[in-house]
Amino acid sequence: MKRTVILLCFFALVMSVSVNAQKRIPSEKKMGAYLMTYFKDDTHGLYFALSNDGYSFTDINNGMPVIAGDTIAHQKGIRDPHITRGKDGAFYVAMTDLHVFGMEQGHRTTRWERPDEYGWGNNRGFVLMKSYDLINWTRHNVLVEELFPDLDVACAWAPQTIYDPEADKMMLYFTMRLGGKGKTKMYWAYTDDAYSTLTTRPELLLEYPDPSIQVLDADIYPMKDGSYVMTYVAQEGPAGIKIAKSNYINRGYVYEAPQIDFEPRSCEAPNVWKRIGEDKWVLMYDIFSINPHNFGFAETTDFVHFEHLGHFDKGVMKRTNFEVQKHGSVIHLTKKEARKLAAHYGMKL
Repeated sequence: MKRTVILLCFFALVMSVSVNAQKRIPSEKKMGAYLMTYFKDDTHGLYFALSNDGYSFTDINNGMPVIAGDTIAHQKGIRDPHITRGKDGAFYVAMTDLHVFGMEQGHRTTRWERPDEYGWGNNRGFVLMKSYDLINWTRHNVLVEELFPDLDVACAWAPQTIYDPEADKMMLYFTMRLGGKGKTKMYWAYTDDAYSTLTTRPELLLEYPDPSIQVLDADIYPMKDGSYVMTYVAQEGPAGIKIAKSNYINRGYVYEAPQIDFEPRSCEAPNVWKRIGEDKWVLMYDIFSINPHNFGFAETTDFVHFEHLGHFDKGVMKRTNFEVQKHGSVIHLTKKEARKLAAHYGMKL
């Protein structure tokens, strides 16, 4: 009898922890700020910027990295940081493990990690970080080629994470090129609960109608009705943002032909985020073809029609203390979370 009571108490404790973990995920009504992640070419480090209104963003560390790339990456540099919140209330950050100026910085003696026949970058993996407070992080380095030796991984980049309610797992999706002369395509795989490795073999996320076109930089956004919207890049000249939709998170995406950005020149790295308390969604993308680099923005209420919002500092979207940012992502925070993060870096929000 005593043992039964102990087991019941233990079960109740586990259930309580599980319920509390669920409650840690704030509803949209409790959200009061926006957090942007990005990186810069000159440092290859991770940056954070905060906004109260979703229009004006301020870097929390006065334009300096919150985490230096050379402290967490095999190649001593990160790119393409993406942040999301998981079912467990934790924050998940995925980044490309790549330093494009590694030779110039003395990190290696060759331009790339491997022979040029593997193509641009020719890196093989990612940096995965997890935190419950945006300050203290666990970190793991994942090399796709080591996990799946039979894959001839020429390069892997732009990883992003999303919770899959059907599988009850965190899903990592990313761009990968197989073989030195292969085309970049978008793949997905599940991670373990610790966010330390991939537990399933990478599978194709989208089969593009024209196999001669490279596709990359997928961003998946879950809709209230259970469907998914995926924005991505098609390098059709100029490279631009396309959209596909599905009722499933990692399959069944239906190709739509129109390009949805507003750039006359090439852009990449789309990210979709919602305006708090409004049925409006922002499409943010990186305009890498202009100097200096900048982000472009569009807004939609139906993911069919998009309104051009211009670029940072050339429209309604503003930066206060940073520039030349690249490959961004945005999530919601509560006011309490934002204030705690800002206070840690001596910033007044």
